Amino acid sequence: MFSVISLVALLSILPAAFAQSPVWGQYYSQCLPGAAPPTTTTPPASPSSSPTTPTSTQGGATPTSGATCPGPKTKFQYFGVNESGAEFGSTTWPGELGKDYTWPAPSSIDYFVENGFNVFRVTFLMERMNPPATGLLGPFNETYLSGLTTTVSYITEKGAFAIIDPHNYMRYDNAIINSTTEFQSWWQSLATVFATNPNVIFDVQNEPYGIDAGTVFDLNQAAINGIRASGATSQLILVEGTSYTGAWTWISSGNGAVFGAIQDPSNNVAVEMHQYLDSDGSGTSATCVNNTIGVDRLQSATQWLQENNLKGFLGEIGAGSNTDCAEAVAGALCLMQQSDVWIGASWWAAGPWWGTTYYQSIEPPADLP
Repeated sequence: MFSVISLVALLSILPAAFAQSPVWGQYYSQCLPGAAPPTTTTPPASPSSSPTTPTSTQGGATPTSGATCPGPKTKFQYFGVNESGAEFGSTTWPGELGKDYTWPAPSSIDYFVENGFNVFRVTFLMERMNPPATGLLGPFNETYLSGLTTTVSYITEKGAFAIIDPHNYMRYDNAIINSTTEFQSWWQSLATVFATNPNVIFDVQNEPYGIDAGTVFDLNQAAINGIRASGATSQLILVEGTSYTGAWTWISSGNGAVFGAIQDPSNNVAVEMHQYLDSDGSGTSATCVNNTIGVDRLQSATQWLQENNLKGFLGEIGAGSNTDCAEAVAGALCLMQQSDVWIGASWWAAGPWWGTTYYQSIEPPADLP
């Protein structure tokens, strides 16, 4: 298991880990106290997958280990965790709260906030939000929507940021979403609920796959248009590409050829990518390829962001708790901060149902004082 202390110990070598602000500046070089393993035992859902063919390594700074991060660095605006749970039981709709799915525990949010994390990616299912019986544009399930709004309010009232993440892989009711008109309308309706909350971040769709990059781009652009039409004109929007939005296949998947044209009238959009460090990039093994694989797999995407004058957010990264992985994660974070194009990252994953055996879990124990 990769504990909170392990993760933030890595950040301690990066003295520019967090952007300084009245709330968060005090934490930017601070290490966390130790944390015991979580005590929950409910079997976890599988983490999201990534493609199996890496892109080629390109030029750039290549830290030889996680021990140092030399040179100028740009502070992250956002660093946090994925709060997984409301997307569990993904084939059971609507499912039963506490049996098929759960929402983040307030004590978990408290723990991370108190120790300097400032963003939480909150996962949910579109089929629970909009039951298939009434369709994607039907009324929201008020109970499920209340769970999301309660969680988001708890996070943002503490001064942190909540990323709203429909964790559906660009699918709804077992079919690929292909209507830009419907997707735009759905996002306009949902964004209206959060339009007045400046600490909400809209993540268009988790990890589309098996869909042409151009189609995914069109759906993302439609979502941006819908979000802005809702009155949510200032909040950050995150767009994700096809091929599980993998950083290492950003170019080879076709994403790089189309996403440079993304348009936002509020000029507040970033490209969200995900990256795991095991052999096939799936995030299912605690063994990292080597201690530089984090740098290797982010380089081409970083160069693309620079060339297209766009910002990136690493929405999912995770690895095993061992020397190679620790150095690989540190190298990735170092490269990101040296590049001046990455605004932050969030670890996969926290959440009360990951149990004690999931190696990427950093959920704090339920019995914290």
